[in-house]
Amino acid sequence: MVLVKLWKWEPENLPSVVHSIRTAIAATISLAVARLFGLPEAYWAAIATLVVMQSTLGATLLISVERIAATALGALAGAFLATWFPENLFVFAAAVFVLGLLCAAFRMEKTAYRYASITLGIIVLIPRSNAAWIVALHRFFEVSVGILVALALVAVWPEHQAESAKRSAE
Repeated sequence: MVLVKLWKWEPENLPSVVHSIRTAIAATISLAVARLFGLPEAYWAAIATLVVMQSTLGATLLISVERIAATALGALAGAFLATWFPENLFVFAAAVFVLGLLCAAFRMEKTAYRYASITLGIIVLIPRSNAAWIVALHRFFEVSVGILVALALVAVWPEHQAESAKRSAE
C-alpha cells in the first residue's frame, strides 16, 4: 500500500503551544476591546486578529498596513454602492473589479485586495437597518481593532526564532 501525502507542510510553520496561546489571547483581547467600544459586530475584530497573527512583527506590520488601507478602501466603496446602487448585481461586479484595479495601482498585494473585496461584500450584500456609511465605519473600526491588537501582542510578546528552530530540528 502506498501512502500519499495530501498536503504539504513545513515543520517551522506548524503551530506551537506558545503560538496558539498568543493567538487565543490576541483574539480574545480584540473581541473585548471591540465590545468595550460598543462595536455592533465585534466578532470581526477577533476574526481579523486570527488572520493577522504571525510569528514576527516585521511580517505582520507590513501586511497589516495594507490590510487596514484596503479595508478603508472597501468600506468607502461599499458605503457608496450601498447608498447609491443598492442590490445592483452589475454595479457590485464592477466595484469588485475596480477595487482590484485600485489595489494594483496602489501596489497592494492580493491579500489587501481580498480584504477590500470582502469588506465591500459585507457592506453591500448583507441587509442592514443602519445607513451604509455607519455600517462601513463600524466594519473599518472592527477590522482595525483586530489588526492593531494583533500587532501590539506580536510586538510585546514576539515568538522566538529559537522555538521555531527547535521545532524544525525535531
